Amino acid sequence: MLYRILIAAVLFLAAKFIPMPMLVSTALYFAAYVTIGYDILRKAWKGICNHQVFDENFLMAVATIGAIALAIYEKSGDYAEAVAVMLFYQIGELFQSYAVGKSRRSIASLMDIRPDYANIEVNGKLEQVDPDEVEAGSVIVVQPGEKVPIDGVVISGSSTVNTSALTGESLPRDIAEGDEIISGCINLSGLIRVRTTKPFGESTVSKILELVENSGSRKSHSEQFISRFARVYTPIVCYAALALALLPPLVRILFMSAGGDWTVWIYRALTFLIVSCPCALVISIPLSFFAGLGGASSEGVLIKGSNFLEALAQTKTVVFDKTGTLTKGVFEVSGIHHCPIEDKKLLEYAALAECASSHPISKSLQRAYGRELDRRRVSDIEEISGNGVIAKVDGHSIAAGNDRLMQRLGIGHPGCHSVGTIVHVAIDGVYSGHIVISDIVKPDSAKAIEELKKAGVSRTVMLTGDAKAVADKVASELGVDEVHSQLLPGDKVREVERLLGEKSGKAKLAFVGDGINDAPVLSRADIGIAMGAMGSDAAIEAADVVLMDDDPLKISKAIKISRKCIRIVYENIIFALGVKFSCLLLVALGAADMGAAIFADVGVMVIAVLNAMRALRANA
Repeated sequence: MLYRILIAAVLFLAAKFIPMPMLVSTALYFAAYVTIGYDILRKAWKGICNHQVFDENFLMAVATIGAIALAIYEKSGDYAEAVAVMLFYQIGELFQSYAVGKSRRSIASLMDIRPDYANIEVNGKLEQVDPDEVEAGSVIVVQPGEKVPIDGVVISGSSTVNTSALTGESLPRDIAEGDEIISGCINLSGLIRVRTTKPFGESTVSKILELVENSGSRKSHSEQFISRFARVYTPIVCYAALALALLPPLVRILFMSAGGDWTVWIYRALTFLIVSCPCALVISIPLSFFAGLGGASSEGVLIKGSNFLEALAQTKTVVFDKTGTLTKGVFEVSGIHHCPIEDKKLLEYAALAECASSHPISKSLQRAYGRELDRRRVSDIEEISGNGVIAKVDGHSIAAGNDRLMQRLGIGHPGCHSVGTIVHVAIDGVYSGHIVISDIVKPDSAKAIEELKKAGVSRTVMLTGDAKAVADKVASELGVDEVHSQLLPGDKVREVERLLGEKSGKAKLAFVGDGINDAPVLSRADIGIAMGAMGSDAAIEAADVVLMDDDPLKISKAIKISRKCIRIVYENIIFALGVKFSCLLLVALGAADMGAAIFADVGVMVIAVLNAMRALRANA
C-alpha cells in the first residue's frame, strides 16, 4: 500500500505542478488514479454484483468517477480533485491498517506462547515432534531457551522459567522436581524432564490461544449499533445525494424559469457523497475496542470479547471468593487439638483420607505429613462437596472435614478458639480431634479492594465456604464491605442472584473466583473473572475475564482500561458525527468544496483512528 501511495503521489504532483501538454498531464492523472484506486473500484463492483451496494467503496467510486466525468464534460483537463480524494482516502486506510496492526501485534504477543515442537527422548536422542502428537503421561525434555509445550509435572531437573508471556510477571519462577509447570513458559536455565498431564489441545497454552482467537467474535453494544447505523445511514445519504443533484436544478427550471446549473449541483452531490462516507465510525469504533483488548492483554488481563470490556466499564459490585482469590490458597497446619491419640497419627490418618483430593486443604495436610503417601492403604474414598472426605484407612473408617460433616454423621465435636480452617477427624465414628489450618492473605489483596473503590466500585462482597470467624477476620483485614461465610456452591449462586436483584440500572456485578466450585457462579454473574495462573480449567472456561497472574490488583486496572476505552469510543462517535453533519450541511449550501470533503472524510478517520490507538496504552 505504501509504495502505491508514493507512486500515485509522485504522478499526481508531476501532473499538477510541472508544465506539460494537457494530454500528458491527463495520462499522468489517470495513471495515478488507477494506481491508487483500482482496489476500491474492484471492491465497489463486487459489492454491486453481490447486491451489497451501499458501502464506503461504492461512495468513493461514485464520487471520484463523477468528478472525472465533470472534468471531461467541462473540458478542463483538471482531474486533481478526483485523484486527491482517492489518494487521501488510501492514506487514511494506511493509518487505519497501521493502527490495527499495532493493536493486533499487542494481542498477538500472546500468540508467541504457541510451541513449535516438543522434545521426545528416543534411544538416547532427542526427537522433535508436533505437540499435538504427544499423549498425556508422556515424558518430554525441555532444554534451556525452549518453550514448555504441554502442561505437566517436573520429574527431574530444576530451572527458572519466564512466565511473562502468560502472566505479565517480569520475575522468573524457580521450579524443581515435583512442581507443576504450565505450557507457554520459557525455560531459562536448566534441562528438565516433564511428565505431561494433559494432551496439547487441553493445555493452558491452547486454551489461551483459543480465547484470544475468539475474543473478536463477541461484539459490544456500541459496535453492533455502529454496524446497524452504517447499514441504514449509507443508503439514506446516497439517495440524499441523488436528490441534491436532481431536485434543485429541476426546481430552478420548472418554477424559477432559470438555468438548471447541473454541473454545480452534481458537483455538490459528489462532494456530499465523499463527506458522508461513514468509515471513521465503522473503522475507529471496532478498533477502539480491539486496542482496549490489546492494552488489557499487555497487562496480563485476558478479556474474551469487547462486550465484556464494555460491561467492565459499568461494574459497580465486585464479589470475591476467598480461598485462592483473596488468599494464596497456601494453607499451613498451625495446630492439632483435642486429640486422644498421637498428633502425628491423627495427621497421618487425615492426610491418607484426603490423598485423592486436589483441594488446597488436602494438599496442606499432605505437606504437613511430610512423607510419601502409600495409597494402597486407602480405599472406599467418598468426597462430599462442601463437607469433607470419608475413606477406609488400614481398615478404619476415617472421616475428615468441617462441622457440617460431623453433624451429617451425628458425631459430637467441640468448638475451637483458634482462627483458621478446622478439619475435624473421626475414627470409626468416634471423635478424635481437629487440625487447625490457616491460609495466607495475598499481599496485594487489601490494595486491590482499595483501588476498586477508587475506580468507582461501590460494593465489595466476599463469599466463602470457610468458617465465620476466619471469613470475618480476612474481610476485616482487607476492608471488604460485606462477607457471607459457610456457603456451599449452591449457596454462592443464590447469594449472587440476590445481589444481582439488588443492583440498579445498567450497573454490572462481577464475580472473582478460581475453583471448580466457582464455575456456576462465574457463569451466573454479569462478568465472571477467573484466576488464570493457578485457577482451575473449569473456572477459566466459565469466566469472561482471566487474570493471568492471579493478582486481584489487576481487576481495578481492567476496569480502568475498559472505562478509558468506552470514553474513547464516545469521543470518536461525537466527533465523527458532529463533523460529518456540519460538513454535509455546508456542502448542501455550497459553503464547502472538495477540500472540506476530503478533511471530513479522511481527516476525521485519521484523527479517530489515532484517538482509538490511545486505548493500547493501558496507563495513559
